[in-house]
Amino acid sequence: MDFTTHKLYHVHGMDSRSHLDLYFSNKEDMAFAEDTLKFPMAMIHYQLCTGQAEGTFLIDISLGSIIHHLYPASNSFKKIVLLKFQEKCIMELNRWLHDRTGAYDWSHISSAAAALEGMRDQLQEKEMRLRWSIKQILKCDFEQENITSPVLLPLADCIISMWILEVISKNEDEYMKNLEKTIKLLKPGGQLLLIAGIDTTYWFAGAERFHCFKFNEEFVKNAFGKVGLAIDYYAVQRRRNVIDLTDYKAMLFIVGCKGE
Repeated sequence: MDFTTHKLYHVHGMDSRSHLDLYFSNKEDMAFAEDTLKFPMAMIHYQLCTGQAEGTFLIDISLGSIIHHLYPASNSFKKIVLLKFQEKCIMELNRWLHDRTGAYDWSHISSAAAALEGMRDQLQEKEMRLRWSIKQILKCDFEQENITSPVLLPLADCIISMWILEVISKNEDEYMKNLEKTIKLLKPGGQLLLIAGIDTTYWFAGAERFHCFKFNEEFVKNAFGKVGLAIDYYAVQRRRNVIDLTDYKAMLFIVGCKGE
């Protein structure tokens, strides 16, 4: 991988608003709705509504300033903490969290979440519940032993991680190290819900091209086994669009339970 032409997300930063517009917006030319919006929300909703993931405290470690996947989670978890690598992403999220001028418009996700649960007439309630559930947005650094230093978080009942390990890891060794640091935040018996792009080598935010560590489905399964995560559920959705902003082949959803 040539890191002079592919930027590193956690080192160089990115345009968080452009990232949202390209991959998560309600714009007519946004090609990723099936893969980046509907698939994660449906998978997490299924996992939670069937009682497979339970508890009160959720940690989310995901790429950029996304929150759409947390709408289903806010029904189950009363305390949600978001971990972010960039101050820009924290500022973007705080605009939305406190309903400030210029906040990103997630109303299309409120509608999708309400429809998913058969509650189309409760859009405001969905958004208010998620805002109420998010208790903290913290900066994290995976180079530190305690990635949220100086804050020491209690262990989580559940962790959701979307598209982050592959963009902060240059190779297999770094991926395994970052996965281990992630599950250190998880209670024994707790679950990691991971969404990742299969066979991805790059992605764009604005005009900037970013690195992604390429791996296949078997690599993730083996990685879970090596760190003591028993796989509870697994699903793959093949890519539904043709556009050169990123080169993933499929979306993976995998759930691992940490040993007691």
